[in-house]
This record gives sequence, structure tokens and C-alpha cells, in this order.
Amino acid sequence: MRLILFFIIFFTLPVLAQDSIVFGVHSNTATLEWRNNGVDQGFNVELLNRIGQLTNTRIIVRRKSFQQLLNDVHNPNSDIDVIAVVSPVNMDRQLAQSDPIYATHAKAYTLQGKALINNWADLVDKRVAIKNGAFVDVYLSDKLQKFDRVDVDLYETGFQLLITNQVDVVIAESFVARRLLPMYPSVRSSSDALIYGAFNFVANSSKSEQMYQINEALRQLKLSGEYDQLVNKWFGTGREKVDLTFSEKRMFALAIIVAIISGAGLIYTGFISASLRRKTHTLDAELIQRKRIEAEISELSQQFQSVLDGIPNGVTIVSKDLQHLWSNDNNIYLLDSDAFYYIDNDIFVLKTAVLNVLSSQKSFIADMRYQQQFWQLQIYPIAQEQVVILLEETTEQHRLRQANEEASRLASLGELSAGIAHEINNPTGLIVHAVSLFSAAMKDISPAATYYQKQNPFWLVAGLQPDIAIKELQHSCGSIEDAAKRISRIVNDLKRYAMPHIADAYTQVCLNDVVQVTLRLTANQTKFHQVITQLTEQQPCINGDAQQLQQVLINLIQNACNACTEQQGVIEIETRIQDTTAILSITDNGCGMNSATLKRITEPFFTTRRHEGGSGLGLSVCSKIIKEHQGEMQMMSSVGKGTRIRLTFALAKE
Repeated sequence: MRLILFFIIFFTLPVLAQDSIVFGVHSNTATLEWRNNGVDQGFNVELLNRIGQLTNTRIIVRRKSFQQLLNDVHNPNSDIDVIAVVSPVNMDRQLAQSDPIYATHAKAYTLQGKALINNWADLVDKRVAIKNGAFVDVYLSDKLQKFDRVDVDLYETGFQLLITNQVDVVIAESFVARRLLPMYPSVRSSSDALIYGAFNFVANSSKSEQMYQINEALRQLKLSGEYDQLVNKWFGTGREKVDLTFSEKRMFALAIIVAIISGAGLIYTGFISASLRRKTHTLDAELIQRKRIEAEISELSQQFQSVLDGIPNGVTIVSKDLQHLWSNDNNIYLLDSDAFYYIDNDIFVLKTAVLNVLSSQKSFIADMRYQQQFWQLQIYPIAQEQVVILLEETTEQHRLRQANEEASRLASLGELSAGIAHEINNPTGLIVHAVSLFSAAMKDISPAATYYQKQNPFWLVAGLQPDIAIKELQHSCGSIEDAAKRISRIVNDLKRYAMPHIADAYTQVCLNDVVQVTLRLTANQTKFHQVITQLTEQQPCINGDAQQLQQVLINLIQNACNACTEQQGVIEIETRIQDTTAILSITDNGCGMNSATLKRITEPFFTTRRHEGGSGLGLSVCSKIIKEHQGEMQMMSSVGKGTRIRLTFALAKE
């Protein structure tokens, strides 16, 4: 036992003795730092872990809110040593700060349909959401603000204020905004980059020695190329490096030549030697100055290149003769593709568009199409002989626009259906009433016709024997009555489809009771099939209209009966409670549906049983009733394996 304890202490002492850095993270933004399956990962996390390996320091990741991390990093006694934040380009924070890690930018975001933000002047008198402590806040700290500033704790809070019209604009960092935009479809990017920045590691001034070690390790990673590998891994782009080795060798060789000439001058004459010595000092100073300027230009070039490479949209600078002067290589292939054309199918010719923009010196914006994708093309003149071309994919916006138009057409169809139903209902009622009169009359006429036939054996009715004619007339009356009732059912479905719901009239309804009542009403249809019910012992009560819910279940049971063969059909009906929802499911072993039919099954007037009298309104009405009850309908079906329909509703509050 003592031996085991000795080994445990022996192997754990180096770990306990190892220095540690507590890295505070707050974001959940890929690819910088987020948690996946309980594991913290991302570019910043992996980069700092690698720095910890080089400095023989254990890295501990600790998650807190952004505001808490800002407070901690200014507190020398905090448990947080280092955080990663964005600083504006050429502006340091009042903390120990590392070299730039990765470039980013911030721009304006507004609601769909609002005017674009072209520059800071467009923000005058607008309500602008700014995140406290973010690099946008740091950038604006010493600048005159001509807009109404609204401070928020998170960019997401700013987006929530935006969609509720409490602010007009949110200025947000691009990585975070890219994650938030799918959750807020009404928000769009409405400007080019307003602020350029770079990610840095920062720490309290008391940790300056620690930050020095981090910087040394970071520079070592950049020189070894391992930093580029991390960038390629997480962002798919590399950090362009400028190799100064050749320039340094050339200048060193020049210095040697100058030194040789200076030495020769010393031999020939003191005056020439002094003159050459002065020239040597001048050249040395110029060399130092040139190296410093080259280093600054290289750093700015790298920052600018990193920012442009990080932009997801395509940016290309083209000359008048279509020479690509620069590009970030995002979607540049579209410009030369034969499949890239205007949305109205007109052929796109890049040279024509560039020449028109250069001749008019006005920007050009057009909606384009490539295969199944939609794009927005923007061309702006930036010089007499050059233009910049921007490409942005708008497939999702186009699909949302189509969905909105489809919804408008369905709404118009509902209003039209209601009017048609009202006009058809009156003559249908007259037909049903008249047919009932004819049927009753035929029963009374039948004995008289039999008597008259005996008196006149050659008497014919419509070319038929009287008894045969009477039967045909009775059969025709029955057919007319059935057809009129079918018209009436279709009319009622149309009226129900177009009728607005009245949620205020809803009461508590138990789904078990709905199932039992429906089974009694459909007993005639289900008598040829095996019906299995599994009703929960709990009371799955929801707020709704019992008759409407019975109508939904009747329609689903009838569809199941039609899909199953007699004697072999099995229909299972189940109710259960899951968390705060009540679930009603109907399963059959019928013929099932393919994926194409499943996609259109709730469309009005779509039916696979048109020849059997189906109107295509049953499931459309069911879908509308379920939506009015704030419920969801899920359909799972395979050809030859049957269909399962699951209805989910919120449980009624006690």
C-alpha cells in the first residue's frame, strides 16, 4: 500500500508543480472557441494550448460571461489570467497584449428592407446597439458619436432589440454575427466593414512577464509555420508571409562591399577614408530605416490580407482588359462560368458589364443564378481603368421570398374557396331537397304504374318496361342524392379551410375522449380492420375544440382504412404524455407513400384518390386545424410498409 502511494505521489508531483495559466472564454462561436460534447475547443483554445506546451505551462479553460471576464482581467487577484478579445487595428488596450492572432471586422446589421449603411454618416440620429467592452466600444471610446448609443451586454441582446424595433442598427463583430444570423432571419448585413480589428491575448498588467512568454511562443509558432497550419485547420486559409532573407543577404553583401571600398580608401588617402566612413554611416542608418519601413509595410500587408481572406463573399479587382489584379479566391470561378447568368435567363458577359460600369462610373447591382443557387453581383468603379466585383450568395433569401409568395397565393385561394363554397351550397341544397321529393314520389307512383301496365301491356316509359324504368329512376335518384351529398361535403371542407379560427372559444379537451368518440363515429369504416388502442392512464388534456379534433382524427382513420386491405389492415391509435406535451399517433400497415407524395400531402386539392371521389381537402383542413391548436403534425411513411402520423400538442395548464 505504501509503495502504491509512493508511485502516485512520485508521478503527480511534476504535474502539481507545473505552472498553469487560466484561460477565460465566453463565446460559443465556431471556429474560435466553443464547447462540443462537453469539450472546449477552437482556434484560440488550441493555439493557447500549443503555447502552453512550448512554455511548459498547463492551460486551464474556464467559461464565464464576457462582462465577468472583462472585470476579472482588470483585477490582479482574479482567477483568470488570460482572455482573447478583439482590438481595433493600430489601437492597443490598456492591458498586457499579445501580437495579433487573427484578423476580423465589424459592420452594421439592420432589419430586412431598411436602407443600407454606407458609412458612419448614415448612423446619425439612429439608435445603435454597442456591446460593452467589445472592440467596437474600444474604437468609439475617443470618437465623437452622432448617434443614440444603446449599450448591451451581448451582441445577441442587440439582435433581440433590433427585431423588436428598440434599436435601428447593431454594430457587431463578423464571427459572432455569422453565427447569430440563422437564428434571426429578419436581420441582414447592411454595410461593408466599418471597423477592422484583430484577435489578441490580453492579461492584467501584473501578468506582463507571463504575456512576454506567450508572445515569444506565439512568434516561434509563426516562424516555424505551425501557426499557419492551425489557421488552415480552423479557417481554411493561410497567413501570407514575406520572406526577408534574400533582402537581408543582399543588403549585407552591399555593406561588405562598402566596407571593402572604405578599407581601400584608407590605404590611398585619409580624406577619401573619412568621406567613405561618413557614407558608410549614412548607408547603415538608411539600411536600418529601410528595414523598419519594410517591417511595418509587411505587417500592414499581412493584416490587410488576413482581413480580406476572412471575408466569406467573393472580392475581385479587375482591370479594363479583364485582368484579375487581386482576389480573395472566394467564388471567383463564377465570373467565367457559362452557367452563371442573370435571374431572367439573360446571358452574363463580364466584359460588357465591366465596360458599362467604367464608362458610366456608376455602380451595377444584379441578381444572378448559378445552377440551383442564387447570387447578388455588385460592380463598383474604383479607378478610371479598374472595378471591384463583389459576389454574395442569396439562395436562402430567394427561397424565403418564394415561400412568402406561395403563402400569399394560398391565402387568396382560401378566400376564393369560401366564396365559391357559399355560391355552390344553395343550389346543392335544392338538388338534395328535390331528389328526396322524387324518391318519395317514385314509391307512390310505383303501384299506379303496375296497375296501368296491366291495363296497357304495350305501355313503355322512356323506351323501357315500366317496372324496369321505375327501378332505373329510383337508382338515378339515389345516385343524384349521393353526388349532391359529395358536393356538400366538398363545399363544407372548402368553407372549413377558409374559415378563421376562434381560439377564445377553446376549452379543455381530453385526447382519450376524442379517440373514443371518433372510434364510435367510424365504426362502420373500421369494422373490416383490426383497431388497436393504447390510451395513457393519465389525462392528456389540451386546450381546443373537441369537434374539430374529432374531425381531424376521423379524417386520419378514414385515410388509414383506405390505405389498408380488408381483413389484413391493422390500425394502431396511441395517446401518451411526454414532458409538457400530449401526443396522439395513428399507425397503419397500408400501402404507404413515396417521398414525392409525402411532400405534397397537405396541399389543398392534392389527392391520390381522385378517381375514387377524393377532393384533396381532408388533410389540408386537418393541417389547418392542428396549426390553429398550436400543434404539430409529423408524417413518416414508406411504400409498402405503412404510415405513421404523430400529432403533438401542448398540455393544458391546470
